[in-house]
Parts: sequence; C-alpha cells; structure tokens
Amino acid sequence: MAGKEARRPHGARLPTIRDVAAEAGVSIATVSRVYSGDRPVMPATRERVEAAARKLDFTMNAHARALKGAADGPIAVLIGDIMGASFAALARGAEREAAQRGRLCVVGTTDADPAREEAQVRLMREHRAVAVILVGGAWDLAAYREQMDSYERLLATVGSRLVLCGRPSLAGHAPDALVLNYQNEQGAFDATTALLDRGHRRILALPGAVGHSTAATRLAGYRRAHEERGAEIDESLIAPSEFTRDAGRAATERALDEGAQFTAVFAGSDATASGVLAALHSRGIAVPEDVSVIGFDDVPAALDMQPPLSSVAVPYEEMGRLAVSLALEHQGEPPPEPTVLPTTLVLRGSTAKAPG
Repeated sequence: MAGKEARRPHGARLPTIRDVAAEAGVSIATVSRVYSGDRPVMPATRERVEAAARKLDFTMNAHARALKGAADGPIAVLIGDIMGASFAALARGAEREAAQRGRLCVVGTTDADPAREEAQVRLMREHRAVAVILVGGAWDLAAYREQMDSYERLLATVGSRLVLCGRPSLAGHAPDALVLNYQNEQGAFDATTALLDRGHRRILALPGAVGHSTAATRLAGYRRAHEERGAEIDESLIAPSEFTRDAGRAATERALDEGAQFTAVFAGSDATASGVLAALHSRGIAVPEDVSVIGFDDVPAALDMQPPLSSVAVPYEEMGRLAVSLALEHQGEPPPEPTVLPTTLVLRGSTAKAPG
C-alpha cells in the first residue's frame, strides 16, 4: 500500500527539487527528467528519485506542472463494480464527455480492493493520464484520506489530476483533488420523510454495510427525518446489509423471521430494494398495500420492478460528465470548490399510505 510517505510538519519549509536531487544522489537535471517524462531515465534511477520524493513529501506545485505542460494521456475512470448500474451510468457520462472533447477515456474496475485500486492509479500515472476519476464510497476513513494524499502526490508528478466522485470528505487532505458529490444524506432524508408523511412509523432501514461511508450517510438521513418529524426510531429496525439484491432479500427475510413489525422499507440502493420486493412477494406480503418500499439510485431497472419502484434519483451520468469537463478545464490550476449535485425523490407504485 502507498500512503507511507512522511507527513510534513505544519509550517515546515517545502522541499525543493534540489533537496530531492541531494537525497537521491543525482543531479537536478535527472530529477527534472523523471518528473517531465520527456526523456528516458534508467528504472533504478527513477525508483531512487521517486523514493527520495516520497521520503521528503515532495510535490510538484501547480506552477511547475504548468511550465512542463499538463498530462496528455487518457482520462481514467476507476470503479468498484462495472456491473453496478449507477457506476456504469457515471462511466458512460465520463466517456461521452471525453469523446466530445476528443479525448480517450478508459474504465477500470477495482472490486473495491484498495491494493488493486492503487495498482491501477500507478498504471494510469505511467500512461500520463490527464485525470484519474475514483468513484464510490470508502471504508476506513483515516486510511482512505492518507491514501488520497498519496494518490494526489503520485499523480502530480506527471501533471495529472485526482478526481473523487461520491467519496467522503477529505477533511483537509489531498487539497489539489477535484471533488464532486451528490446530496446523499438529503436523498435518504427525503425518502424517509415521504414515508413518515404517509403515516408510516415503523420503517425498516437497509442503509448499507456497517463502516461504509455511503451507508453511514444514508442512515444519517433516515435518522434526521425521524428527528425532524418527531418520530421515534426502533433500533431493531435498522438492518445493515450490502448493496446487493441477495443481501436485501436476506435482510428482509431475517427481519420477518424475527417477527419485526414494519409497514415500510427504506433500502440503501435499488439493488437492495429488488431483494426486498422478492422477499415480501415470497411471503405473500403485498406492495404497497401492506408494505411500502423506497430504494436509492433510480436505476433504469426500477421502472421494471413489480410494482415500479420509488427511488431517489442520483444524476450519476451528469457527475461523470462534469468530472471530465472540470478536470480538463482546470488543468494546472487550483481545483474549484467541491461540486454537489442534487438528488430527486421519484415516487412510483411501490409507495402508498400506511395501512389502516
């Protein structure tokens, strides 16, 4: 894993290219060749220079990157699961924007494996990617932020920009990263509020897995809706589960087997919600007459579920498009303020007033 570089004490003098040269035992010109990428450097020498840069926490500044020219390679989109409809929509938006601008866009999958993600970031650095777009939530937030620091420094050496889509707050880390997000908590709040306003007081929540940033944010929206409506939460109705159909079905069946009483379900993803519907149908529970269901993401398949699924629509394709356009428009410049896209609650046949 990367992220082992020394952290510079606050207020300390920034290391220079001269410091890196001295640490690596090479000339300043050699260090310059390593960072410019326009002349060959022996692999052992490159490795020594990069090790010295990591040790000193050296980062090429924006002015230096602009002087040597911005990266001219592809735009890379790295996603956890290419089969996920929301990730696929974001990748589609990025690819279309890149094509419109005459740029190649490549998509890689990481299977949510940090080591695989790092390997692909390094590969994209070798290809001098214009931008590396990372998509989706994270688990260990402290390790995640350190890792993003490492990625930013690594990519900066070739003038590439780190772009984060739908990822947690960096809390002061990776200051040159370009950040796009959406109203995750607000979407969950809107979905839960819609159920509460229809008389539901016992709402089963399947927000996602414990420790995952996206799940935690959606659960926060569920809790805030109850608080603002003055409704008490039965903690036994919060059932963490993965964002998959199988996990949604298993969690719902487990709640039913344990005798849980609920008239609505807030699912943390549409995939989860599809499993919820399957579980309810298999037990002879009518939707929405007996139990209402709302998902999250509003993937195209939501319209084909029986009944059509209510969901929180996230503009994933627009996020992908913006990620590419902002990365290209701000090459060699400080990043703009984080962009937050709105979510929209779409009510369909799976949601009704509470029975009775």
